[in-house]
Amino acid sequence: MNAPRTMAPPAHPAARSGGPRWRTPGRAAQLWVLTARQIRLVYADRRVVLFSVAQPVVMLLLISQVFGSLADRSILPQGVSYIEFLLPALLVTTGIGTSQSAGVGLVRDMEGGMVRRFRVLPLSLPLVLVARSIADLTRSGMQLLVLVTGGHLLFGYQARGGMGGLVAALLLSTLVIWSLIWVFIALAAWLRKVEVLSSIGFFVNFPLMFASSAFVPVDVLPRWLAAVATVNPVSYAVEASRSLALGGQVGSEVPAALCAALGLMLTMMLLAARGFRRPPDE
Repeated sequence: MNAPRTMAPPAHPAARSGGPRWRTPGRAAQLWVLTARQIRLVYADRRVVLFSVAQPVVMLLLISQVFGSLADRSILPQGVSYIEFLLPALLVTTGIGTSQSAGVGLVRDMEGGMVRRFRVLPLSLPLVLVARSIADLTRSGMQLLVLVTGGHLLFGYQARGGMGGLVAALLLSTLVIWSLIWVFIALAAWLRKVEVLSSIGFFVNFPLMFASSAFVPVDVLPRWLAAVATVNPVSYAVEASRSLALGGQVGSEVPAALCAALGLMLTMMLLAARGFRRPPDE
């Protein structure tokens, strides 16, 4: 008696041909998806967006009225009003607060478990940081546009350098803000605590903003504060933005600001990527 033969089940057509294979999306597609997610998170709460957009206009009103009423016209460049002196500086300093919120948002993603999910997905982890920086940079861009519009409507601000000079000042300020965003992203990747990051943010933000040439010329500052403002990288960015907006002769401020912003951003990107790759519990 012959033993029964076991018949193998027929192979599925997809199995014979290898079946559909999962292909990891390219880095451009990953960055697009991650950036879209971060933008939705940044603009999820309209109240936060409203207050963050109104913040630069409030700063313009307060600082222009407080410092403007005390400023002596003789300390300003000849023929330049305080609004013309102040607004290009605010283009740079406005992004300091936004840069800190980028770091806080990254820490919250870590604490909420979202970063743990990213680690098990087939994606490039540094792109999570790039998407975070781009999303927060869009909010800073909105703030800059609102600031220029508010200065025009409230004080009749007109850039002496024309539209070309104003656009160049906006682009330069955007690059500087992006480098500051990467500073706080790097701090968040290493510190991983909202409380510690907020405490450090106070000691980073205020010296960068007030120990600079943003609100008054360096020449009228006390000697020790003038020395700090001279080496403050924000002063280079402020002077570059101011010279572009005023349409004056562009000296070494613009190349110095560009080199400082690019160098700082590349350095912080490397540090942030290295810190972000550390295990979650370290």
